[in-house]
Amino acid sequence: MTDHSNSTPAPSQSSAVDADPVLAGWAAGVAGTGAGWDEGTKLPPHSAGCLGCGPDNPHGHHLDAHRDGKRVVATHTFDDRHVGAPGIAHGGAVATVFDDLFGFLLFIVGELAVTRSLQVDYLAPVRLDTPYTLTAGLDRREGRRLYVGASLATPAGRETATATAVFVIVPVEHFVRATTPQ
Repeated sequence: MTDHSNSTPAPSQSSAVDADPVLAGWAAGVAGTGAGWDEGTKLPPHSAGCLGCGPDNPHGHHLDAHRDGKRVVATHTFDDRHVGAPGIAHGGAVATVFDDLFGFLLFIVGELAVTRSLQVDYLAPVRLDTPYTLTAGLDRREGRRLYVGASLATPAGRETATATAVFVIVPVEHFVRATTPQ
């Protein structure tokens, strides 16, 4: 796989960011603003249609996250849209919520990044109709790589699942290239 994230963007890519108010606003909201999100601040959705947090996605999780020091915290209840086995959330739905939670860390880190790898450890069944608390934080940074970790816990504090991931920092033009027809 070729890594194009260090390549210099063509002028049309930069102007495409400026011309798209949604993309420009999103990029400005993440990049370089880590200190701008005060303690307890509800963090904005990644996009209106985001599967994890988008308020306009009827099939989404509608995850709400807020800053808690150097971490992000959210509460989430899996419902009948997320069923795997009877009464239990599908593992892919749990992984989606972890991945999206990690995306909220980017507001604190102040960088745009994409998921390189994601590993979820399921320690117990994640039950439907149970409010879980999710907490994520940056473990370390090595160059463009962000190593992150998270947990999902029951109301009684029992850890039900954990996740680790590696995110890779990319320029905003990465997203322009993804939305430009080839």
